Amino acid sequence: MELAGKVAVVTGGAQGIGRALCQRFREEGVRGLVVADLDAEGARRTAEEVGGLAVATDVAQRSDMAALVERCLKEFGGVDLFCSNAGVAYSDGPEGTVASAPEELWEKSWRINVLSHVHAVHACLPAMRDQGGGYFLITVSAAGLLSQIGSGPYSTTKHAAIGFAEALAITHGDENIGVSVLCPQAVDTRLLDGLEDGGVAGLDGIMSPADIADHVVTGLEQESFLILPHPQVLTYLQRKTADYDRWLKGMRRLRERYLPQKS
Repeated sequence: MELAGKVAVVTGGAQGIGRALCQRFREEGVRGLVVADLDAEGARRTAEEVGGLAVATDVAQRSDMAALVERCLKEFGGVDLFCSNAGVAYSDGPEGTVASAPEELWEKSWRINVLSHVHAVHACLPAMRDQGGGYFLITVSAAGLLSQIGSGPYSTTKHAAIGFAEALAITHGDENIGVSVLCPQAVDTRLLDGLEDGGVAGLDGIMSPADIADHVVTGLEQESFLILPHPQVLTYLQRKTADYDRWLKGMRRLRERYLPQKS
């Protein structure tokens, strides 16, 4: 997908990867750029910086996502690329068991890390079909392909996001609907706050949001389903599928290294 002359929507655009995507897309010459975020003031700042349109949006609400797409259609006449980028991460909690995070955080993780993507497709697909095609970029995480030590909610919902993206590509790929999933490891955003050297996710280095955006542009040009800024992720995934039991044992050793306190 070539970005020049296209209309792009980016959720979670107030900061981090979302903001970097907006900056990079403007450099690529998009015709229209919509910056969506629950943080209305942050979205406005990014939009002013890139010459885009800010829309306050709660991605967990289907009505908000529908309104976001309607605004885009009204202002620009179409939507070529929808970047479903917003996400949240919560730890397993003080008990340290895989199910010990409060139910409200499980629910929030589900609504933002999974259902927001469903809402995006529900809102965008009719317009994309009418215009002859479109593209979805879904920001997931390497945790969706591997796992995230210390966070059952994050690991579970990111795996579900991959599953939905696969279903989207399988069901609508022949309708000229492109799909890419962005699966980095550690990125220098607020998700790393309080983690020394990025924690376990930082084993292979911490990338800047700008670096991630560069990888996204390349991945979109190549129309790759998997966009892996940290190339080691593919090796880990291949090892996982080649010998699942061995991979699980290795992950337990990694957990012992980073979370030695066991429950």
